[in-house]
Amino acid sequence: MTARTTAGWQVVAVQELRDLWRSTKGLSVLFGFTVLLSAMAYAAASEADLNLLDSRESVGLVGQAAIALGALAALVVSADAISGERERGTLESILVTPLSRRDLVIGKLVAASTMWLAAVAVAVPYLATMGRGPGISLDAVLTVCLAGSLAAAALTALGLAISAVSYSNRASLAASVALLILLAAPSQLPAITTRSTLGSILIKANPVAAGMRLTDQVLVKQHSWSSQWTLLLAPAIAAVVLTGLAVRMSRRLELGDSR
Repeated sequence: MTARTTAGWQVVAVQELRDLWRSTKGLSVLFGFTVLLSAMAYAAASEADLNLLDSRESVGLVGQAAIALGALAALVVSADAISGERERGTLESILVTPLSRRDLVIGKLVAASTMWLAAVAVAVPYLATMGRGPGISLDAVLTVCLAGSLAAAALTALGLAISAVSYSNRASLAASVALLILLAAPSQLPAITTRSTLGSILIKANPVAAGMRLTDQVLVKQHSWSSQWTLLLAPAIAAVVLTGLAVRMSRRLELGDSR
């Protein structure tokens, strides 16, 4: 039973990886991420050259952009995973195969997660170059890899869950992007607000805002990792809970109206 289940999601994952990276879909999303991150890096480096930002502030901005944009890239791919199949009328042919719905969701989730891995591969050279020092570069890479990976895992699962219940691909993408904007917004609140009890709760309970705030606290304000580890709790819990939710919702996967 276990071997059959494992083989099932692996088959889906391999096929989805081929569809993602051998077509223009995955490459176009990654290209968009690269262009936006390059623009952010150029703007931050220009400000640093004008002494408006120091190296930690500039790499902190790029780190936050890498987390937000990389999570967005993974979210866009996962939000299209099922609603896109339903809208194109190809979901029916998939559901009539011997593969279980659980295998289908897990395989698509694994494939969509590779978009974040590709985004990290693009972001690391920027962070290492702009760090201007081994300590800053290491902190930058660690914060993006830890906080960003957890936030991306949570959002990838969230996008897939939304895609599973959306009969329109456009609605799935719009809802997913809107949720990302709402989740990222608290990290941009003024400092006086974020120091309040409510502001602190909004950030620490928010997987995206917590990850972006960790980047700011460690890179820019130079707080120790040991004093900021609680900012990783929300992304970790969200990643586990939302992944479980996406897999559980596979039981309710329906064709809907594919027209």
